[in-house]
Amino acid sequence: MTTLELDLDSALPPERVIAALTDFTEHRPDIWPGISRELYKVYEVGEKSALIREGTKSPGMSVWAKERYDWSEPGTVTWTVEESNFAEPGHGVTARVTPGERGGSHIHLTYDRVGKNLKGKLAVFLIGKTKGRPVVASFRRGLAGLEHEGRG
Repeated sequence: MTTLELDLDSALPPERVIAALTDFTEHRPDIWPGISRELYKVYEVGEKSALIREGTKSPGMSVWAKERYDWSEPGTVTWTVEESNFAEPGHGVTARVTPGERGGSHIHLTYDRVGKNLKGKLAVFLIGKTKGRPVVASFRRGLAGLEHEGRG
């Protein structure tokens, strides 16, 4: 099991960050480049929750998770694994988005994953060993694209 507390900042206001995290349209893989379009599937979207499959495909390996997103708590989005080819159900990620000290947003991520097989254990171990750098880098890529394009 790897649990990490990660922090990053964005020039985007909090409501735009939350909007991007909860955008489950066909544009989601464009907003978040770490999501492979062919692994992205929307099962249901409600007023404050969604059931989504998303993942990353790379040569020789793909990882995906069917996750329950919940944004019923203002300023917070949590996604919890229900089914996955690499991670145990019941664990996930929480993003708490608050106004930044100099404008924009501060995003505090709690990353809590448990690998369920060799592939998952290796992925989770590497994320822990690098202190979450791949997770933060993925978030930064998505947020930077939104900042540059004025989307979100």
